[in-house]
Amino acid sequence: MELTVETFAPEMAAALRNYERYVVCLDQVPEECAESLQSLMAKAISAFNGRAPEMRHGIALNRMVTIILSQTDGPRPLCGIYFNLHSPYSRKPAAQPAGRNV
Repeated sequence: MELTVETFAPEMAAALRNYERYVVCLDQVPEECAESLQSLMAKAISAFNGRAPEMRHGIALNRMVTIILSQTDGPRPLCGIYFNLHSPYSRKPAAQPAGRNV
């Protein structure tokens, strides 16, 4: 079975429905998310097809989304699309001065 982005259209459509309904994102509108999913799916397929024999997954990710294709016993790999939790408002902890124990 030749894998294409269209092979995983149902999974991407479900992810976009969830994105529009549940994900609050200040950086991407749903149309940009759809483009990102298409691009990441192509990268995940390429990683899956080019993996070493002992590897079972093809992974592609960006700051917002992770796509994992996992080898199965059937002709079609499993597809997982995950939205990465991120807050643009989170602050990094301030660095402690050297030699100071608190």
